[in-house]
Amino acid sequence: MTVPPLYLFEGRAPLIAATAFIAPTAAVIGDVTIGEGSSVWYHCVLRGDTNFIRVGARTNIQDGTIVHVNAGAEPTIIGDDVTIGHAAIIHACTLEDRAFVGMGALVLDRAVIESGGVLAAGSVLPPGKRIGADELWVGNPAQKVRVLDDAGRARFARNAPNYAKLAQRYIKDR
Repeated sequence: MTVPPLYLFEGRAPLIAATAFIAPTAAVIGDVTIGEGSSVWYHCVLRGDTNFIRVGARTNIQDGTIVHVNAGAEPTIIGDDVTIGHAAIIHACTLEDRAFVGMGALVLDRAVIESGGVLAAGSVLPPGKRIGADELWVGNPAQKVRVLDDAGRARFARNAPNYAKLAQRYIKDR
């Protein structure tokens, strides 16, 4: 059994749901809570040192992603069924339920991705910007391209359940 690196910071320890998968090379530090069925994959860093990080249920934070906060000002809040692609940077922002952040994308301070909103791979959501529910944003700086139709929403909605199932397969090998 491999135990993931969980680190105390100033007396605060991460709180990890029993059904969550934290890869052994991830680092989860300080005031971080991770919900049921969520997964934090290889080489991710979640650093809740100067504020808190909350991750909901069935959310997946994929390989190489960094999640951080702003000192005393903005925490990072990530809802349920969120997908964060490989090598993203999530900083002092809010990702509501079913939000999707593409590979290599950046979500910056005070930005919000509303429920079902999508930030495309490699895009940058500047500080304080808001992606509306079910909107697709692309570019640097990211701009709204369109509102997703039923087929688009269904395509993005498949990711979180697939990762939740994959995480459970990894947990069996602990």
